[in-house]
This record gives sequence, C-alpha cells and structure tokens, in this order.
Amino acid sequence: METVSNEDKLESIKSLQSTKSKLEKALSQMTQKGVSTTLVKKRLKAVCTGLAMLENVWNQSPHYYTQEDLAEARKVLIGLFPSIENVYVKSKPGSSQRTLLERRIKALKLAIQAIDDNL
Repeated sequence: METVSNEDKLESIKSLQSTKSKLEKALSQMTQKGVSTTLVKKRLKAVCTGLAMLENVWNQSPHYYTQEDLAEARKVLIGLFPSIENVYVKSKPGSSQRTLLERRIKALKLAIQAIDDNL
C-alpha cells in the first residue's frame, strides 16, 4: 500500500465512519418505512469491510473477513464511485460538500487498495 500521511489516515477513517453512520441511519429509516433495504445493507457491509481493512493496515487491528467478503466489498465500493463523482462534479469548488466528497473518494480508494493487498 502507498505511503499515506497521518492526516490522510485520520481523515479517511473519519470519512468511512461518517459514511457508515449515514448508511446505518438510512437503513433504519428505510426499515421503518418498509421499503427494500438490500442495496443499503450491501453498501453498509462494504463500507464496514473497507474501514476494517484500513484499520488492519494502519493500526494492525485484526479482521475476520473471508476472501469472498473482501472481493464482494471491493466490487460494491468501486460501484459507489460513479454517483459520488457525479455529485462532486456538480458541487462548487471550495465548498464544504466538495471537501467532504474529496475525502470520501480518497478514503474509498485507500480502502480498495487495502482490500487488494489482502486478496
């Protein structure tokens, strides 16, 4: 895995934790409304896996994911890029939304890289 500054490590972990929190909230709301939660559950699992892999690489935290779990998470995380990049292009340069999206993109790329290193 590439060398990553401590600041980028911290921002990436915070970004994935924030994404995880948003997905958990969405899952809760969707469950209450009785709508299909399959996609949100898949994304939540993938983000949790990506977060665990970053913590594994950077903090030597153990992970308990199988090769199949990692491959599935990788596929789901890669699938998030088109929608995030679409919102990014529409965001104003210098806005807080754009900064958040830049951090999320970086975090997802690093998580995918960490997964690749474990496949």
